[in-house]
Amino acid sequence: MALAVAGPALLAANDPPSATFLNQAAALIGWGFMLVLLVPALRAGRRLRAPDAGALALLGALALMALACAASMVWAGLPAPLGVSALGTIAAAALVASFGVALPAPDARAAFRALCVALLAGGLLSAGVGIVQVFAPELADGRLIAATAFEGRASGNLRQPNHLSTLLLWALIATVWLHEAGVMRRPATLAAAAALLFTLVLTASRTGILGTVILAAWGLLDRRLSRNVRLVLIGSPLAYWLLWFGISAWAQGQQQMFAGEARISAEGDISSSRFAIWSNTLQLIAAHPWWGVGFGEFNFAWSLTPFPKRPVAFFDHTHNLPLQLLVEMGIPLGGTVFVLLVLALWRAFVATRGPDAGRGTMLRAAFMLVLTVGLHSLLEYPLWYAYFLLPAAFAFGLCFSGSAPAGEQARAEPAGRPGRRAPTAAACLMLALAVASVVDYRRVAAIFSADDAAPLEQRILDGERSWFFAHHAHYAAATVAEHPSDEMPSFRVAPHYLLDTRLMIAWANALNEAGDVERARHLAARLREFRNDDAKPFFAPCDDEPAAPGAERPFQCTAPTKALDYRDFR
Repeated sequence: MALAVAGPALLAANDPPSATFLNQAAALIGWGFMLVLLVPALRAGRRLRAPDAGALALLGALALMALACAASMVWAGLPAPLGVSALGTIAAAALVASFGVALPAPDARAAFRALCVALLAGGLLSAGVGIVQVFAPELADGRLIAATAFEGRASGNLRQPNHLSTLLLWALIATVWLHEAGVMRRPATLAAAAALLFTLVLTASRTGILGTVILAAWGLLDRRLSRNVRLVLIGSPLAYWLLWFGISAWAQGQQQMFAGEARISAEGDISSSRFAIWSNTLQLIAAHPWWGVGFGEFNFAWSLTPFPKRPVAFFDHTHNLPLQLLVEMGIPLGGTVFVLLVLALWRAFVATRGPDAGRGTMLRAAFMLVLTVGLHSLLEYPLWYAYFLLPAAFAFGLCFSGSAPAGEQARAEPAGRPGRRAPTAAACLMLALAVASVVDYRRVAAIFSADDAAPLEQRILDGERSWFFAHHAHYAAATVAEHPSDEMPSFRVAPHYLLDTRLMIAWANALNEAGDVERARHLAARLREFRNDDAKPFFAPCDDEPAAPGAERPFQCTAPTKALDYRDFR
């Protein structure tokens, strides 16, 4: 379990073009290995009653998302590498959740204990990484400790403060359960909680602030917790703010940088442009209410749709799970998925209220893990990362575990029956594909490596044959070409991953070179809306006077004369 949960959180190494791929691959490999080990615990010969409605709702929501992804590949232009990657991740989440659901009660408790130990270990070690990043950033060498891109803030080896916040909150929840289960004594519990909460303040993340409120609500409402644990949970918001102001006072006295001060200053944008992107998303939903823009196609559709007051950042996600489902899948299907997820969450909550104190505490802790990352998903998109998605799916499944009544058993099935073979085959397949993805990633990583001796053109061609990551190779091909119009096939793939300044300029130039001036002008007009400094050289000719009266101006200086939308660029 440590390999599956703590390993990805502690891995500092990364290879461009993705800063988090190795962390996610470690999560997939670790969970694949864990599922192989859990197969014997499923006890295929045990007769279980019908699955809980919550489990069916959870798995049904994942199945509909997989269906929407496949449909997007067929009808919405989602490139195969992106679609296959998404389908694989969804399938992995469904498999992990299914294992959690199928575990009998004793094995579920043992698995949850291992999960909590791994979360606590990962949280404490990540806390150490975060403290170094804030107080001794010169020690962040990129091998054991990742350098933070956020001066004065802890981001851990996951490289995002909000991600570290959620990991620390999960570790706090794990600490509570380990104490209640008798695994940790009071001094160790208090020391761990203090270290985790201290680092949570160093992230200066809204997720951390919201998380302490969630913890306080848990302590206030859960009367089955011990008195001391309830007091610690209820007092966590106060402890957070005391630590906040203490660190701020220390930073001012030592003339050090504490980013938390800027986060709450009058000049700071507390929404980080969330309100603007949500407004744009609602407009897209209104324009495409029935079928949405296509699973995985939000960035493509949003970037190519006119939004004169769009936020200047290149958003690849709505930063809100319900809106993401609705804009990509449409109101009928996306709404159904969201309702199923809410139903599963409600059923998980109901499951926490019935069992005995010991099992009930486990179920409530598992529910809190899901609730924490779910609320985080209203402001960010942590579930798009395997190292959050898979633990959350497993905890969600555990909320419905052990559903067989005591003593209700049937004769054991023969070892060769499909009931025994299927979980083993699925777990082995997940593990094999996760390992294969690492090998496959090397194809595109070579493109961005200065140490690779092969010619760049050959490395790009090899990368374009990648199963899961060809879009990175197509991005390289499109943006390094002397004449972008020579790489038109790459523009059918790369823009569906993330349209940024460099790619939009290359695509606009390619279309103009190919004589497709109207679409080139549309792209230029959309790029201008981002008000990006990197695009200033591209628009610089527009500030020059024409060489002669009536001379034709560069295409990027002239507004399009036809109304186009993202569907015209598929």
